[in-house]
Amino acid sequence: MNLKLSNKISNISPSVTLEITAKAKQMKANGIDVIGFGAGEPDFNTPKNIRDAGIEAIEKGKTGYTAASGTNELKKAICDKFKRDNNLDYNVENIIVSSGAKHSLFNALSAILNPGDEVIIPVPYWVSYPELVKLADGNPVEVKTPEENDFKYSLDNLNNALTDSTKAIILNSPSNPTGTAYTKEELEKIAKWAIDNEIFVISDEIYEKLIYDGNEHISIASINDNIKEQTIVINGMSKAYAMTGWRIGYTAAHKDIIKLMSNLQSHSTSNPTSISQYASVEGLNGEETAIKEMIKHFIERRDYMVDRINSIDNLSCKKPKGAFYVMANISNIKGKIIHGKTIESSIDLANLLLDEAHVAVIPGIAFGDDNYIRLSYATSLENIKEGLNRIEEYIK
Repeated sequence: MNLKLSNKISNISPSVTLEITAKAKQMKANGIDVIGFGAGEPDFNTPKNIRDAGIEAIEKGKTGYTAASGTNELKKAICDKFKRDNNLDYNVENIIVSSGAKHSLFNALSAILNPGDEVIIPVPYWVSYPELVKLADGNPVEVKTPEENDFKYSLDNLNNALTDSTKAIILNSPSNPTGTAYTKEELEKIAKWAIDNEIFVISDEIYEKLIYDGNEHISIASINDNIKEQTIVINGMSKAYAMTGWRIGYTAAHKDIIKLMSNLQSHSTSNPTSISQYASVEGLNGEETAIKEMIKHFIERRDYMVDRINSIDNLSCKKPKGAFYVMANISNIKGKIIHGKTIESSIDLANLLLDEAHVAVIPGIAFGDDNYIRLSYATSLENIKEGLNRIEEYIK
């Protein structure tokens, strides 16, 4: 096209996983038995009580516009959830409901950033963090969180990344892609650092309920009133409630931030889907038997996947504390020749595993670290066993 397009949007990087994902889908369509470890969503149906609430909302005609920032009924249910689960006191003026947690993150970053502001992001990171910062005219500052530190920030690497332009830090616990989860003591140190340096904390807690082995999710906003004032808590219905397609995310923050987010949302998307909001009220207020059952399956799959990966020569991984992903370390494979082909990157390995072993994994470079591949255990134990057998055979 001869007409000039947006420089900002042109500089947004396409997902490096797009080609692999599309190829895997095409191979399946062609009748090839591909085992997929790329899923970013639970492989369970939305619980029946939530589905029924959505159907009831349709039957009762609750299909019109709501307030742009979400219904008061859902906001009150979110406030109750924060009090019940996180010991956090919020009012409806502190809550905005958006079209998924990604939309919540975009609105939050847009509300606090000015051109040139820097946002500290952990590496490995969720793929959209750097691009969302860029869309909000900020500069992502990537901080390596090494495997030996359980993929967590240390105060040293935070201080090394700190500049006069630092505006916010993104904290994701439990984490996608690493599955790491911060302890209360670790969060207290980060909270003090953020308060001392007058920095916002964007706390992505979308995997909050998917935490294992007796570990407890702590929201950094609950540490004290000062950090609560500076924290923007992002959460949603997608992961714990198996509601990825319903597209409901929500944010809790200081009322001044929520007001700006609401103004932006009113002119961009307006309200999130009315039916999904009514269903989400039931999800937050209803019983959680389905979530507990889902967690039981995730723990069984995780344990098998971790043990199996660590039994394969030249592969290793840490046991994740939450979410449903494993980051497998491939640094011992890089530079090696497998079936006549040199593995120089995580993309090389991901492509070869798909082409020759018919297993789809996500290359670590998508998350900022080329020494890993990510495998999701949001698939059946049968698929996990078969897929890891194929990976071992191929690497052998």
